[in-house]
Amino acid sequence: MTVRRSVSASLARAFFYIVLLSLLSTGVAMLTLASSLRDAEAVNVAGSLRMQSYRLGYDLQGDPQAIRGHLAQYEHSLHSEALLNPGRLWVPKEVRERYNAIDAAWHEMARHIRQGDLVWYQANIASYVAQIDLFVLALQHYAERKMMQVVITSVVGFMAIFTLVFFTLRRFRHQVVAPLNKLMLASESIEHGKFDHPPLDTTLPNEIGLLAHTFTRMADELQKLYRSLEDKVQEKTLGLQEANRTLEVLYSCSQALNVSTIDPYCFSQILRLVRQHEKVDYLEMRVGQNWLLSEGTPQEGAAWQTLPIAQQEETIGQLRWQALAGMPPVPLMQSIANMLGRGLYFNQAQKDYQQLLLMQERATIARELHDSLAQVLSYLRIQLTLLKRAVPQENEQAQSLIGNFSQALNDAYRQLRELLTTFRLTLQQADLPAALQETIAPLRQQTDATIHLDCRMPTQALDAQQQVHLLQIIREAVLNAIKHADAQEISVTCSTSSTGEHCATILDNGKGIASLEEPVGHYGLNIMHERAAQLGGQLTISRPKEGGTLIAIAFRSAPVENNNNDEKIARSSYE
Repeated sequence: MTVRRSVSASLARAFFYIVLLSLLSTGVAMLTLASSLRDAEAVNVAGSLRMQSYRLGYDLQGDPQAIRGHLAQYEHSLHSEALLNPGRLWVPKEVRERYNAIDAAWHEMARHIRQGDLVWYQANIASYVAQIDLFVLALQHYAERKMMQVVITSVVGFMAIFTLVFFTLRRFRHQVVAPLNKLMLASESIEHGKFDHPPLDTTLPNEIGLLAHTFTRMADELQKLYRSLEDKVQEKTLGLQEANRTLEVLYSCSQALNVSTIDPYCFSQILRLVRQHEKVDYLEMRVGQNWLLSEGTPQEGAAWQTLPIAQQEETIGQLRWQALAGMPPVPLMQSIANMLGRGLYFNQAQKDYQQLLLMQERATIARELHDSLAQVLSYLRIQLTLLKRAVPQENEQAQSLIGNFSQALNDAYRQLRELLTTFRLTLQQADLPAALQETIAPLRQQTDATIHLDCRMPTQALDAQQQVHLLQIIREAVLNAIKHADAQEISVTCSTSSTGEHCATILDNGKGIASLEEPVGHYGLNIMHERAAQLGGQLTISRPKEGGTLIAIAFRSAPVENNNNDEKIARSSYE
C-alpha cells in the first residue's frame, strides 16, 4: 500500500489557501483605505469654500482692496488637487457632476465680483452655497462608501477564511483525528487482551491509512499467537484447577466440621458446598431409616451413584448423588463420605458428653433439693404430728386447721418426691430409640398395661437437651396413664415429617382425663407444658371419641434457647 496524498502536503496546501485569502482581503482593504487618505482634506477644503464665498460678499461691502487676494485664494482652493482628484482609483459620477456645477457657477460669480455687483452677488450667494453643500454631501457619501467597502471586504475575507478553516479541520478530523482515535482504542483493547475491536479504515490515501493497514495485520498475527498461547496454558492448567477445586472443597467441608458443636446444619452445609463446587444435581445423606439430609432436586431417570458412610468400620448410612452434566471425582466423594462418617462419630460423642453433663447437673439439683427442701418438709411433718397430739381433740377448729395443713404438706412432700425421681433419671444411651426404651423399662414394672413403642424420629436431629425434654414429657405422660387412667394399652409414637417437623404422641385406652385443668396441688401438666415451650413446640391434650387420652407434642429441631431449664421448672412448680 502506497501513500497517494500525504497529510503534511494536505495541511501545507490548506495553510497556503488560508494565507492567500488573508493577503487578498487585507490588500483590498488597504487599497481602499489608501484611497481615503485625502477624503478629510477634500471635505475640509470643500467646506472652506462656503466661508470664503461669504467673505467675498463682505469684501464687496466693506473692503474692496482685499477682493483680489481673496479671489486668488478661493480659486486656489477650488482648483486644489483634493477637489480635482478626491479618489486615486475611482471617483463617483455624482462627485464629479457636483464639482463641475460649482466650477461653472463660480465663473459667473467671479465675473460679478470683479464688476463689484454687490446686489447680484447677494441675490445668488445662497444658491451657490447650496451647491457647495451638495458637493460636500457627495464627498461625505463617497468617503462612507469606501469605509463600507472596507468593512464588506473584511467580513467577506473573514467568512472565506473561516469556511476554509472549517472544511480543513473537518477533513483533518475525518481523515486524521477519527482514525487516530480508533487506532488508540484498538491499541487499548489489544492491551487488555481483546482483539474484537472495531475495524480500522485502511482505505485512507494518507499515512494514517498505511498505519491502519499495518496495525490490522499486526493485530491479526498477534491474535493468532495469543490464542495459541492461551490454549496451551489452558491445557496445562486444567489438571491444576481440578486438583485445586478438590482441595478447596475438602478444605471448606473440613471447616464446616471445625466447630464446637457438630449439628445437622454442619452436615447440610457440607452437602451444599459439594453441590456448589461440583456438577451434582442432587445429593443426599441417609443415616439409618429415619434421618435424611438432601440438597437439590432428584432427577427422574438419572443414574444414582452410592458410597457407604462408615463409622469405625461399621456402615451407618449412604451418600448418594445424581449428576447429569458429568461425574464428580470418585476420590473426592469418597473423602466426603469418610468426612461425614467422622462427623457423625463426633456428633454422637458430643451428644453422649452433653447428656452425661446434663445427667450430672440434674443429679446435683436432686441432691440439693433432697438435702434442703426435702429435709425441711420432713421436719415440718414431724413437728405437725407433735402439734396435733398436743392440741386437745375437743378443739375441732384447731384440729381442722392442722388436718388441712397436714394434707397440703403431704401433697407438697409427694410432689417433691416425684420431682426428685424425675431429676434422678439416668440415661446410658444417647440414641433416641434406645434412650426411650431405657426410660420406659422401669415403668413397665409398675403396670400390667402393655406399652407399645414406635420411634421413627432421627436421633441426630435432636441435641442432648432437646432429647431429655422429650423423654421427660413422654415419661410423665406414660406415668400419668399408669396412675390415673387404668389403661390396658399405652402407645408411644415418635416420627418426623418430610417438612422437618417432629411429633410425639402418647395414646392410652383408659377412662380418659377428667379435666384439662391442673388439679390444685398437682404440677405435672404444667411441667409438661413448660418443657414443650422449651422445645419451641406446643403440647395438646385431648379425649378421642373412642376413649382414652391423647397427648401430642409437635416441634422443630431448632436450638433450645436455654440449656439449663430443669432448675427453673423445679422452682416454678412450687411458686
